[in-house]
Amino acid sequence: MLAAPINPSDINMIQGNYGLLPKLPAVGGNEGVGQVVAVGGSVTGVKPGDWVIPANAGLGTWQTEAVFSEEAVISIPSDLPLQSAATLSVNPCTAYRMLMDFEQLQPGDCVIQNASNSGVGQAVIQIAAALGLRTINVVRDRPDFQKLTDRLKSLGAEHVLTEEELRKPEMKNFFKDMPPPRLALNCVGGKSSTELLRHLAPGGTMVTYGGMAKQPVIASVSQLIFKDLKLRGFWLSQWKKDRSPAQFKELILTLCGLISRGQLTAPACSEVPLQDYQRALEASMQPFVSSKQILTMC
Repeated sequence: MLAAPINPSDINMIQGNYGLLPKLPAVGGNEGVGQVVAVGGSVTGVKPGDWVIPANAGLGTWQTEAVFSEEAVISIPSDLPLQSAATLSVNPCTAYRMLMDFEQLQPGDCVIQNASNSGVGQAVIQIAAALGLRTINVVRDRPDFQKLTDRLKSLGAEHVLTEEELRKPEMKNFFKDMPPPRLALNCVGGKSSTELLRHLAPGGTMVTYGGMAKQPVIASVSQLIFKDLKLRGFWLSQWKKDRSPAQFKELILTLCGLISRGQLTAPACSEVPLQDYQRALEASMQPFVSSKQILTMC
């Protein structure tokens, strides 16, 4: 193994409250990148020196060395930046599928999302920009709001707003210059998701892929009846179960193409040696952290 990030789903899995739980004892870590050192005589899909990522969650990437079947890994170009390779198989895949699978969006269409500084949020901003989509990005207010705004805009975000700004009556004027979003991406729940729904275009879809507020999504009856809004959920593990390994590899190679063209970068990261995993775990669970912790093994 070369490097592996700490994602919220990794923490949830350790806590025992995720939709996919490994048999114990288990090694943590659902994604990362490794380099093949040696292969068995019947292996044809990978060779020594190749960079590989997990084909499925639950592989256990927080370790220095491991033996896997060739079906358990996917080869990727070895000239990718290390942080991009280590964070390739979860957040960017989720972002790409949510942008592609729920609404038939065209260049110039608008997407609104909360938790915009998360790993998925940063990937949504960049992939949307590459597709010619406009984004409204909602984040919690914080002391370094302007610094965060500047970073997200450097990734391609058109607008960055706080939760409080989104609730103001003046937002009506804001949407005079913007097409109402047809797609909302919700990783928070609670009041934040209710605000996203309020600004969705009639017939639009809100996709929920996380619940950081640990509160339910509440939609008013009038929104469902008079605006015909659709509420959907997305879980990458389920998407992969419903499709072939070849389709997931095609998705990975599409994202590798975006990375190689400079249209997709890794989220803001802090590299931490594996032996300091406790420090990295503590840092990953702090509020308002915009830097993903990446365990490095080399």
